[in-house]
Amino acid sequence: MVPTRLATAADVEAESPHPLRGQQPIVEVPARGVDLVMLGAVFLLIALGTVEIYSSSAVYALKKTGDSAYFLKRQLIWTTLGFGAMWLGASMSYQILQRYTYQLLAAALVLLAAVPFVGASINGARRWFLLGPLSFQPVEVAKLALISYLAYSLARKADKVKTFTVGFVPHLVVCAVMMGLLLMQPDLGSSIILGATTLALLFVAGAKVSYIALAVLAAAPVVYQMIIGTPWRMRRMLAFFNPEAYRDGVAYQIVQSLIAVGSGGPTGVGLGEGRQQLGYMPEMHSDFILSAIGEELGFVGLLTVFALFCVILWRGLRAAVGARDAYGAYLAFGITTMFALQALFNSGVILGALPAKGLTLPFVSYGGSSLTTSMFLAGVVLNVSRRAPPPPERARAVVNRIGARRRKHRARVARPA
Repeated sequence: MVPTRLATAADVEAESPHPLRGQQPIVEVPARGVDLVMLGAVFLLIALGTVEIYSSSAVYALKKTGDSAYFLKRQLIWTTLGFGAMWLGASMSYQILQRYTYQLLAAALVLLAAVPFVGASINGARRWFLLGPLSFQPVEVAKLALISYLAYSLARKADKVKTFTVGFVPHLVVCAVMMGLLLMQPDLGSSIILGATTLALLFVAGAKVSYIALAVLAAAPVVYQMIIGTPWRMRRMLAFFNPEAYRDGVAYQIVQSLIAVGSGGPTGVGLGEGRQQLGYMPEMHSDFILSAIGEELGFVGLLTVFALFCVILWRGLRAAVGARDAYGAYLAFGITTMFALQALFNSGVILGALPAKGLTLPFVSYGGSSLTTSMFLAGVVLNVSRRAPPPPERARAVVNRIGARRRKHRARVARPA
């Protein structure tokens, strides 16, 4: 009699279709409800950002346009559009993005290639298309397009991701093309975000750490040349190491930001009572909105923002782990990683830990296309999170299938020659 053994957890794991292996579930599972925890965190960040945008921009807007609520009104318009975009991302089938991945990628590349030539120039950078009274940044489309492409390609290639030529290089080439087009605008900050998100997705997909390290080492000379070979970037780097020496020039915003955060103390000077908004720090409502929060709401306000982003990170990773398919898992992980990286870089600049990059704080900073796209991407993560994890019946089905295969194998072995 041939000895038998029960299927172990390892056997179930080996046979079970894991979300990151590109296999489909055995049974249909009803969708869960909307992730109210993540939705609440996003809404709180938007509400806090809207209030601080008005508080930090009222004097600047009055001086520039004659209307103290100018930036608030525009932000409310984009927020309204953003709620529609979030609803669309949360309610549609995210497989539509998978179906049109290459078309979306091609459109993003065309827009990135066109903006340096026909886009509008603001503060020395040509990154925007003007749509009447509103502006639009094609890099926001590029973020969605790149993450969708990586999710689709990594899910389709599965174990081939571990190979250098098939699973690693093509993804880096697409990312490198996007980064090159962004550097023409120039937009070094967004290109770094896209590069870091790509490497994070490749790491999760199973790419060898040696390949990732090689890509970082290969990019280092390029980044070094971009800084050394560009005078204004070099001044920014020097100002990062010695901001006081450049406080009247390229380090002016950083110095004022540190003053704002330092003067806020534990609980802040009070909502609407910030002093930096009185002409000391122009455009505080945009990339440096966190400085306004630190001054008016203090350490408590900063800690609240960081906690809300931690909640988004937690719920986004939870959605990726519980996704029904590999594409959804990679999509949720890529979007969540991008949010976390952008928040990390923005807060690092505000606190003087990183050189100035020109990156907005997702959901909080003033910005039209940035806010709307971020809300749409948050809706996509909510969409993925509604896909329930496998029920116990699915695991039992896998165990039964393993047992049937073993019985069939034993019968074949016991059959006389």
